[in-house]
Amino acid sequence: MTEMPHVVVLGAGFAGISATAELAKSGFRVTLVDHHPYNTFQPLLYQVATGGLNPGDVTYSLRFFAARRRGVRFRRTTVTGIDHDHRALLCADDLRIPYDYLIVATGVTTNHFGIPGAAEFSMSMYTRAEALRVRDTIFGGLETIASHTDPAVGPGRFTVVVVGGGATGVEMAGALAELRDNAVRSVYPELDPAMVHVVLVEMGDAVLPPFDDSLRQYALRELIKRGVDVRLKTAITEVHADRVDFADGTSMAVDLVIWAAGVAGDEGLADWSLPLGKGGRIEVEPDLRVIGQERIFAAGDIALIVRDPQAQLAQPAIQEGKHAARQIARLHRHEQPEPFAYRDKGTMATIGRADAVMQLPIGIKGRGLIAWLVWIAVHIVSLLGNRNRLQTMINLISRYGGPKRSGTIVGDVLDTPARKKAIEGS
Repeated sequence: MTEMPHVVVLGAGFAGISATAELAKSGFRVTLVDHHPYNTFQPLLYQVATGGLNPGDVTYSLRFFAARRRGVRFRRTTVTGIDHDHRALLCADDLRIPYDYLIVATGVTTNHFGIPGAAEFSMSMYTRAEALRVRDTIFGGLETIASHTDPAVGPGRFTVVVVGGGATGVEMAGALAELRDNAVRSVYPELDPAMVHVVLVEMGDAVLPPFDDSLRQYALRELIKRGVDVRLKTAITEVHADRVDFADGTSMAVDLVIWAAGVAGDEGLADWSLPLGKGGRIEVEPDLRVIGQERIFAAGDIALIVRDPQAQLAQPAIQEGKHAARQIARLHRHEQPEPFAYRDKGTMATIGRADAVMQLPIGIKGRGLIAWLVWIAVHIVSLLGNRNRLQTMINLISRYGGPKRSGTIVGDVLDTPARKKAIEGS
């Protein structure tokens, strides 16, 4: 019996997991490669950052994922390049992983757009470690101002600036406002919630650009109602350790800058001899094969379909991963690959407790409680593993189902640069 081809899937995000599962169903030998031993459910990382979920709720063991699928192996390593002549991945530990077919689904990283200081002095939330760093800074900052309520020290304000008015920025700003209004009131009685200043900065003229205008306006009103300082048509020109500078010449003292303004491919891809397009994404044909390559596919956020670019969202990534796997099966059967066709299943974003916006392709729009319940259900079902689904449901019910309180997870209590300056100057 002829041995099935060996397919290497690089990256264990939405596209990589989807591709691996589909390949396993077809009987291929699969090696799933990632530099983390777990999959991360990125849409809920903001809940980890604001203390609503534990990091284990949104991560899933890749070794367990592989063990449950026949013919699948997991390898944790850092890939440094591709040996195209010998069809092998080159890894940092001198490991070579040969392949018959390769799917690159490495995802993307934060795009700071060359703004001075943004990479050094802002935080992102695309990994578990980054979300925990944000969480510790938030709760450490609250502990710090709670410990320094002496008027001689200063006003004791804790200012968080969220950069980017897309779904990630809106959800984070809404969660921070909710944390301020609920947790600060109930857990930090010595603090006035007004001490916590949440700012959402967006360079465009609206939040949630992909949504219908009525939903964008609704989201804006709800954020303002929740006490978020929303600044549209506002550009940041530089980020410092303790302040941000705006294009109009003004500045704002800050304790934390969360960057949610854009993504780009990893700079290391430039050395992989693959065609890169806008945002450092890999350019692919309509069938998702990398341009100029017969046996290498790209899927998910890192893939740029030149003739029909897709949004960098979970649903396109999932569908692209499955499509790439199916095209490999077609090639193995000596059939022509088919072009990718995206099936829009709708877009959602949450603003806070009992409030979200939802837009479906059939023209249905929703907002408020119903949209929020749909948002919760979709995200719980989309998690890997029943244990994660159950634990996430329990924690979200605990956070939202009872009285308007929020149990905080306290990180390392460290003074932020702005807070140190206020204390030292007193």
